[in-house]
Amino acid sequence: MRTGLKPNVLEMLRDTGAATALEFAILSIPLIALILFSLQLAIVSFYDQALQTAAEQAARQLMTGSAQDSSLSQSQFKNVVCAKASLFTCSGLMVDVQSASAFSQIDTSSLAPTYNSSGAVTSSWNYSPGAAGDIVIMRVMYGWPIVGGPFAFGLANQPNGTFLMVATAVFKNEPYQ
Repeated sequence: MRTGLKPNVLEMLRDTGAATALEFAILSIPLIALILFSLQLAIVSFYDQALQTAAEQAARQLMTGSAQDSSLSQSQFKNVVCAKASLFTCSGLMVDVQSASAFSQIDTSSLAPTYNSSGAVTSSWNYSPGAAGDIVIMRVMYGWPIVGGPFAFGLANQPNGTFLMVATAVFKNEPYQ
């Protein structure tokens, strides 16, 4: 006969009433983390494709000579890109345009933004839209904020905790003159 409130250890070990709830609690944490990561990856993929589409549409302004004929400055061309990329914050867009006379002369090395101590981009970008017949590489970049801390599983690829999306268009300017 048992007295008092002290439970018998053997009796507790034999009780399987809460085993299912405990197993669910243990397994639900990684499951929820995987679901959150998958959702975040889907959102990043969607916005990455939207950035690529905006870059292709803005590149058309350079390829046809419309930007050159209008003597668009770097900031004015960035506004053109911004108008095409309506899903993004304009201040976060980074546009780099370089031109050369041959494909072999184009610099295709990766662009690496530099950041200040508060996480803001301090890099300056090129703007050389080229003339008729020139080869142009245009890259539009955006630092997408990653949420979730440890549940992001290394999705952030920048030191400020963002995922750098890069949309690239390489083309030969049309003979527009």
